Formats: sequence, structure tokens, C-alpha cells
Amino acid sequence: MFNDPLAAAIAKIYNAERVGKREVEIKPASRLIKTVLGILQNHRYLGGFAEKEDGRGNLLTVQLLGNINKCGVIKPRFSTKRDGFEKWEKRFLPAKDFGVLLVSTSRGLMSHSEAKEKQIGGKLVAYCY
Repeated sequence: MFNDPLAAAIAKIYNAERVGKREVEIKPASRLIKTVLGILQNHRYLGGFAEKEDGRGNLLTVQLLGNINKCGVIKPRFSTKRDGFEKWEKRFLPAKDFGVLLVSTSRGLMSHSEAKEKQIGGKLVAYCY
């Protein structure tokens, strides 16, 4: 039993990137993991991903581009207000406007830059640079 499938998926992606693999399989596939992968794909950290049915929770095949230097989940899931992202950028990202924080908001999962534009806060989920 997984305690945190998102943390396991991101760790698997990070380890495969470090080794130099071009593809990684993630299991189980969940809607949260697919949303996170979609955001990382939009920010050009990952290539495409596809879901395969295996009858036991499905699995995701993710294409790696070699653009990830570091990624991970943020535990505990810190809350942040709409003007409090600078503090967390300093803590989790190496430089200003370099990398992405993933934030769970009332309007869904999005990057911290989108949350700044929409003037909403939320809970920090993960980071990637």
C-alpha cells in the first residue's frame, strides 16, 4: 500500500532523469498524478504521457526530456495566501522565475505563476526546476 502515490511517482521520474532514461512507467495512475504531469508537460519539463490499462490501477508511460534538475513533493502541504508565494519560491526554487511550484487551489491544480495572475492562494503540492 502506498502512503503517497504522488511522492512515489515524482521520485520515480526524478531518479529516471538522473540515470538518463528516456521513458518511465508510473503505477498507479490517478487523476492528481495526471494533472501534475500535464502541468509539467506544459512547462516543458516532460514530454508526452499515455495511460495503459492493466486491470490493476492502470499505469502511465511518461516520456522524459532530460530537463529536470530537481523535483519533489512538499510535505506538509503548506498553505499560502495570494501574496505569499515569494517566501516559498525562495525556499524551494533556486532563483526567481526559475522553476515551478504546483499549488492546489479552489479552482484546481495550477502553477504558482497562474495562481499569482488569478490572485488566489492555496496549498503547495510539489516543485520542479
